[in-house]
Amino acid sequence: MSLSSSPQGARRLRLAAVALAVVAVAGVGRYSWLSHAQAAAPKAVTAVPVHMSQATQMDVPVWLSAIGNVQPLNSVNVRVRADGELTQVLFNEGQMVTAGSLLAQIDPRTYQAQVAQAQAAVARDQAQLANLHINLQRATNLAAAKAGPTQDVDTYKAQMAAQQATVQADQAALDNARLQLGFTQVRAPFTGRTGQRQADVGSIVHAAEATGLVTLTQMDPITVAFAVSQDDLAQILEQNAKTPLEVIAVSRDGSHEIARGKLTFIDSQVAVASGQVQLKAQFDNGKRQLWPGELVSARLLINTQQDATVVPASAVQLGRDGDYVYVVNARQEVEARQVKTSPIVIDGKQWIRSGLNPGETVVTVGQSRVAPGVKVSAAKTEAVATATGGVQ
Repeated sequence: MSLSSSPQGARRLRLAAVALAVVAVAGVGRYSWLSHAQAAAPKAVTAVPVHMSQATQMDVPVWLSAIGNVQPLNSVNVRVRADGELTQVLFNEGQMVTAGSLLAQIDPRTYQAQVAQAQAAVARDQAQLANLHINLQRATNLAAAKAGPTQDVDTYKAQMAAQQATVQADQAALDNARLQLGFTQVRAPFTGRTGQRQADVGSIVHAAEATGLVTLTQMDPITVAFAVSQDDLAQILEQNAKTPLEVIAVSRDGSHEIARGKLTFIDSQVAVASGQVQLKAQFDNGKRQLWPGELVSARLLINTQQDATVVPASAVQLGRDGDYVYVVNARQEVEARQVKTSPIVIDGKQWIRSGLNPGETVVTVGQSRVAPGVKVSAAKTEAVATATGGVQ
């Protein structure tokens, strides 16, 4: 008879099965308890490495920016004032010439002959005037001696007056002839740079022609014209009345400063269509940094804000409700703080108008890995770059 078929064998099998079940339940319970205990144990908090900086104070210059156009103080189309053949052109295109320098020569021979003719007329009429003067003196002496009529004295006086007028007219004609002769020499009216030559040697030029000989442009000093909003006009007038405001000409991309000058002109009217007022600033341009017709960025210094709160520009983030910064509290946790900023950035620092106090700490690099309540720690650049996948 087998063990399983006997009553005692069957009871032993049942006892063994119950024992195995108890052991299995006990094992499952212990595993569940251990898992629950491990899950309930608090995890260690790891601080996120970021770069931080304190808000500081500094004097912030307040600038107005506008697109400006470089304009010369003087630019003229040099035209001839005498008719004739152009015998000499004494400048090169693009050459700097000084005021009064000879630019071109027109054939002077016709005008020299006119001067000689006028001189001869003056000499002739002066001789006749001298003869009348002698006759008048003689007639006066005879009349005084009762040896001649007094009527001759009156006649000679009238003739002398007429002859003096003739001499004056001759002298005026001589002056005009000399003036026309002077016009055969074309001279620079001011110091400037020549443009393209419009007439060649051998050309017949006329004073009545609209086309000139060359365009001459003054290069130094030079001005930049720009427009600002009428809302800023009152402050500009107030500050400029104290001292001429400083203006900086900057390249259009803002990459480098070109020149510094002073505000010299404020238009007397505001443009109705745009609501802007035209301004001009004058610059020394000895090195030819500014070129007529060039577009530049003009920055007008209208004020300086004393003890302004500033932070590195990288600390300011743009959110749905505007600009904000991550402020680090005493527990080294971050909180998002809405701030009002100025567009002014100087040496990488941005002016915070309100929402932040000097001395508070803000996150400058690593904002993409933090959120309100997250604990942070100061880290080296390498650590932040590794953690964020690049500088934020």
